[in-house]
Amino acid sequence: MRNINVDQRIGGTEAVIDYRAAREEFERYLDGYDRENDKVKLKIVHTYGVVARSTEIAGRMGLSREDVSLARIIALLHDIGRFEQLKRYDSFMPDTMDHASYGVQVLFGEEMIRRFVPEDTWDDIIGTAIAKHSDFVLERIEDERTLLHARVIRDADKLDNCRVKLMDALETFMGADAQEIGAAAISPKVRRDALQGKSILSADRATLMDYWVSYLAYFYDLNFRESLDIVEEHDYVRRIVHRIPYTDPETAETMKELESRLREYVHNAKK
Repeated sequence: MRNINVDQRIGGTEAVIDYRAAREEFERYLDGYDRENDKVKLKIVHTYGVVARSTEIAGRMGLSREDVSLARIIALLHDIGRFEQLKRYDSFMPDTMDHASYGVQVLFGEEMIRRFVPEDTWDDIIGTAIAKHSDFVLERIEDERTLLHARVIRDADKLDNCRVKLMDALETFMGADAQEIGAAAISPKVRRDALQGKSILSADRATLMDYWVSYLAYFYDLNFRESLDIVEEHDYVRRIVHRIPYTDPETAETMKELESRLREYVHNAKK
């Protein structure tokens, strides 16, 4: 195990997870990809944003220092498969690659995980959380601690995606500008599911607005009250809804109704 100073310990008799060394190794991994590519840049910034949100969620929940550190490591590695997806296909679309499964294959099939975390103590938790972080429905996890971390990374991923949707160029992750997105219609099933408080299945997204609606509907899938508090404190629902000018009248009406329902849900939902 690497030598680390006391500030890097994860408290008392709890095990040690060296986040700083893992981050250095992650940066070396990124050197194999085009850091000047806008999509790669987006995912690098996103990775560190998810680390920050995982840390915040775990801290608000009062998790142990070991679990806070474990949440950070999972966040650091959760999208490691994205970079190969971008290198091969220049796309984030799920039909080009299952980036979560590929990330687990890279980390554990090739034993790369030992470069980030020398001990195998947390392998099952890390692997399961990464494998399932983008599943439509989180299921088939019986171990409570593994389920906890699978939920934390899913929430943190969604929370940083709020920053992406507000700050990054729409052309980078949507392939279109705001005017083109807002002129599109919303498919009937996507509209119905969103207004009924359901997340949107990827396969049901057909139009640009279907994708935009899906980025809002994932608030229904947040696991913790602490995560919803962050959404409310940052006014994410209103801000994301109003980033796009909706020139299609039916789309505009749907988004007004969806904003109202989501703000009520975020404020009142008990987790």
